[in-house]
Order: sequence, then C-alpha cells, then structure tokens
Amino acid sequence: MTTTDRILPGIVLMLGFCTIAPLIDVASKLAAQAVPVGTVTLGRYVAQALLMLPIVVLLRHPFRMTRRAAAITFARAAVSITATYSFVAAVQVMPIADALAIAFVEPFVILFIGRFFLGEEVGPRRLGASVVGFIGALFVIQPSFITFGAVALYPLGTAVSFALYILLTRALSRHMHPVPMQLHTAWAAIVLLAPVLTLGGTFEIGQLRFEAPEGIFWLWCFCVGLASTISHMSMSYALKFAPSSTLAPLHYFEMLTATLFGYLVFGDFPNALTWVGVAIITGSGLYVIHRERVTARALRAPRPDAPSAPEPASAR
Repeated sequence: MTTTDRILPGIVLMLGFCTIAPLIDVASKLAAQAVPVGTVTLGRYVAQALLMLPIVVLLRHPFRMTRRAAAITFARAAVSITATYSFVAAVQVMPIADALAIAFVEPFVILFIGRFFLGEEVGPRRLGASVVGFIGALFVIQPSFITFGAVALYPLGTAVSFALYILLTRALSRHMHPVPMQLHTAWAAIVLLAPVLTLGGTFEIGQLRFEAPEGIFWLWCFCVGLASTISHMSMSYALKFAPSSTLAPLHYFEMLTATLFGYLVFGDFPNALTWVGVAIITGSGLYVIHRERVTARALRAPRPDAPSAPEPASAR
C-alpha cells in the first residue's frame, strides 16, 4: 500500500484501541479493590507475555533483537509501567471517566513532540479537531484537584508516559513486527518491575508491592493483561500505518467508550453535559476521518497541470 492508502487502516485500528482500552481500566478498578496496584500492574505484563508467547511461536517470528531495538523495547516497557501504575492508582479511588479526562492532555503532548521534535506535519484542521475534542472531554468530566487531592496528579503522569509510549512504539515499529513487540515489551516490563516490587514488599512501600490475588481477583488481573494485549496490538499496527499526529485526535473517542463502560459496570449515569461532551468528541473524531479521506482522494487524483508522459520511441 502507498503511504496515503495506509492512513485509513491506521485510523480504524486506533478506533479499535479506543474501544478496548477502557476495559483495561474497568478490570484494573475491579482488581485494585483487593490487590495492591503494583501487583495489578505486574499481572498485566505476566498475562500479556503468556498470551503473546504462543502467538509469536506459531507465527514463527524471530526472538532476536538488535541492540537498538532492545534499547527501545526497555524504554517502551519503562514508560508503559509508569503509565499503567499511575492510572491504576488513580482509578482505585477515582471514577474512570474523571481520571481519563485529566489524562487527556496526552494527545497534546504527542502533537507537540511530533511537530517540534519529530518534524511531523500537524495541519490547522487536525489541531483544531484536537482542541474541540479536548473541550468535549471537559464537558464529560471536569477534573477537580480539590475533590481528589494529590491522587489527581497520577493521571498526569499517565498522560506524559503514554505519549512517550506511543512515540516509542512508532520508533520500534521500524525495527520489529507488532506481534513480537508486545511479547518483548511484556518480559522487559517484568524484568524491570519484579525487583521494584520485591523492594517495595521488603520495605512495605504502600501499593508498590506484590501480593498474590485470591478468588475472582485472579480473573480481573488476567483481564487487565488480556485487554491490554488486544488494545495495544491494535495501537501498534495503527502507528505502523499512520503518523502519531494523525491518530492523536482520534484518541478522544476513548471518552465515549469509557463513559459507556463506567455506566454499565459501576453505575455512573452520564448527565446532560456528559452527553454533550460525548457528541463533541465523536464529532471531532469523525471529522478527522473525513479530512483524511478527502486528502487521500486529492493525492490520488491526477493533477491537471502535471506534464504528460513522453510517448515511447516506437510510436513517434
């Protein structure tokens, strides 16, 4: 496929990520009711490694990595751990939609890095759609530091960490297929996180410790890994097809699905302002898709002022 043809599949895959990703938060919130946040975070990567290992073997992907790919993998695992731990710690006490609304400064971090550090083109229409989407997110849930105190800072850590995670994913996709990428990131995260939790347990550092789940909480911890594996596979493929600055505004669609799951699972009934925000978020996402289709058609269409190809010598 040409670069233009690859953008639309990237958009579709990113929307798939936004649909499945809130299930990570739902399972995390259920698990964190009785399991330390560090254990929930570790459980995500253990489940992801167990799920991805047979897939990598069956598809016969190579296990070896170059030094550069290994370095990016460990960096990706580190920011993934930070993003996951921060958000699980937040939703342990906060409604999912509240935490997600605070974390939605992340697309602006991506656009800023993409524009000023990676040289990606960020047009005024996509930037405008991002601003409109953020306004819609504020309609859904207005973050309150007064209500939640210092815990409201955790989603900000998630925002910055996840922005770096997305950009590292795009960099790693040039060196590695998305399938082994998920496996390698999982075991790298386990390697990084295991000693931290061991020290946390030794010195009794709050939620930063390992404690074996019991009963149904085993299932919730596994579901965190399952939803993470599926959603991040979708995002990895999306970033392989389309630039991060194109996909960033679509991330607002996650507010719609997070609101829906929050209502179905925890009974958080959306008020009128929430539905206004959902409409704005959805509309801005659909507008971005429309603009990408228009741009793709324009690039594929022949230019009227383009010089015609010379006739072959045999026809002259």
